[in-house]
Amino acid sequence: MADSLENLIVRPEPDTSVAASADLLSSVLSQIRLTGDHVFARVLAAGEQLLMSDGEAHVVVVTKGGVRLKGGDQAALQVDAGDLVLLSHGPGDRELSAADGSAEIVVCRFWFDPDSLRGMVFALPASIHLTHAEAADWIDGIVHFMMIEADDVQPGSGLMISRLIDLVVIRVLRTWVQLGRASGWLGGLSDARVARCLKMIHADPMRRWSVATLAEAAGMSRSNFCDRFAALVGRSPLRYQNEWRLGLARRMLAEPDARAGEVGLRIGYASEAAFSRAYKDFFGHSPRNALKSGGVA
Repeated sequence: MADSLENLIVRPEPDTSVAASADLLSSVLSQIRLTGDHVFARVLAAGEQLLMSDGEAHVVVVTKGGVRLKGGDQAALQVDAGDLVLLSHGPGDRELSAADGSAEIVVCRFWFDPDSLRGMVFALPASIHLTHAEAADWIDGIVHFMMIEADDVQPGSGLMISRLIDLVVIRVLRTWVQLGRASGWLGGLSDARVARCLKMIHADPMRRWSVATLAEAAGMSRSNFCDRFAALVGRSPLRYQNEWRLGLARRMLAEPDARAGEVGLRIGYASEAAFSRAYKDFFGHSPRNALKSGGVA
C-alpha cells in the first residue's frame, strides 16, 4: 500500500542554533545594563565634526548625505544615508564628520553600567556598522518613533527614550550576530559548537562544569576547544562561567534580605571571604557595599 501524501513530505529539521543564539544573547544582554538619556537630530555642514564625549556610547543613524569615521588604527569608514554606526566606547581618538556635503543624522546617546559584565562590554568592537539594507526591516520605524518621543514633554518621555535606545542597541547587536561578523563573546554565539557550550553554562550555571565535559559536548579535543572558546569569547571556559556566576550574584544581592555569605554559597564559593575577594576583584567593590546600594554600588 502506497504511503499517504503526508508521509511523503520531507520537512527540514528546524535550525535550533539560531534560536539558541538568540536566547543566549538575551541572557547575556540582561546582565549588561545600559542607560540611554538623549536622542537628537543634527545637521552637519560639510566637514563638520560631531562632538562626542569619551565616557558615552552612541548610535548614529544617517538620514541624509553621509558621514565618515576616521582615525585610530582602523581604516576610514563611510556611513551612507540609511546606515547606522554604533560606537560602544565613545569616539576615542576617532572623528565622525560629514563627508561630501552636509549630512543629517539622528544620534542616540547612552552609557553602559560600569558594574555590568565589564569584560564583555570591553570586548564589544569599537564600532559596528550596519547598512540600510541590513537593518531596513526595523531601523526606519524605530527612528521615526524615537523622534516623536524626543519632542514629547509628557511625563514618562525620558523612560520611553531610554527603553527605545535599549531596543536599538539590542537590535544592532542581534543583527551583527546574525550577519556572522561578530567577534569576541558575540562571535561565540555565532559558532555552533561554542554556542552549544555557552548554552549549557547558562542553563546550569551552578554546576561544576569541567573542560572535558564541555569539550565533549562541542565535539572537540580539550585543547582545541579551549583555544577556540578563548579566541571567540575572550576568556577560558571556566573563567567565563565564574564571571557569569558573579554577574548572577550581583542580581541576587539586589534581592530583599539578601546576605553576602548566602549568595556566595549559592553560586559555589566555599566561604564568604573567598566570594568577597572574587567579587571585589571583578566589580571593584565588595558584595557588602553592593548590599548597601541595593545590588549596585
